[in-house]
Amino acid sequence: MLAKRIIPCLDIKDGQTVKGIKFEQIKVVGDPVELGKYYCENGADELVFLDITATHEKRKAWIDLVKRIARKINIPFTVGGGISNIEDAEKILNAGADKISVNSAAINNSKLISDIAKKFGSQFVVLAIDAKLENNQWKVYKNGGRIQTELELFSWAKKAEELGCGEILFTSMNHDGSKNGFALEPLKFLTESLKIPLIASGGAGTIGDFEDVFKFSNVEAAIAASVFHSKEIEIKNLKKELSRNSIPIRL
Repeated sequence: MLAKRIIPCLDIKDGQTVKGIKFEQIKVVGDPVELGKYYCENGADELVFLDITATHEKRKAWIDLVKRIARKINIPFTVGGGISNIEDAEKILNAGADKISVNSAAINNSKLISDIAKKFGSQFVVLAIDAKLENNQWKVYKNGGRIQTELELFSWAKKAEELGCGEILFTSMNHDGSKNGFALEPLKFLTESLKIPLIASGGAGTIGDFEDVFKFSNVEAAIAASVFHSKEIEIKNLKKELSRNSIPIRL
């Protein structure tokens, strides 16, 4: 069985790492370069960098910041935010990213997924899906959770897989920043429906939440932000506890 991955997420706004609750109440939590270096040295398997306002502000991701972080780490590095074409993806990869994450641009033009996959390989393409449970349906949002779309979580994830996406990063907007645990039911359904890896995001509050998501669903990785930034959970301690509970993990 493949080892599960623990991934800190750096949500970036105005060049600083920020965190909110359910995509609101955004506050600054630290310098992204120093946080990236810290996580690399303290057991993170990968690092995700999401420029959460790039699309809304109609600009590209912070290329210089991506370069500065990439120089400080030696773990896989996924970057998203403002990537709307092949040229954007190439610039991000050349800046030091190992994978690129697309969200709003892929919603607006799903062909972007297949275009990037054909150019660079499916393994470089991560589709980030922000979705909210409303009236018993998981509705997909774009522009950093600001705009509801007509897309539905499960059908959109399946279409992305068919288009050549290599991995899905699903964030439950209902759970984001709540520290009440991951959205287990939709995660389980997604892992049973897809052949590509799934990353769980939104709701981590305790070590038990990570145990639950890995045991209840077949996700290959779990993301957290606030509990790692605040050091409420140290990644090395989390991994030791997961290993003690028979969850395959890289120590």
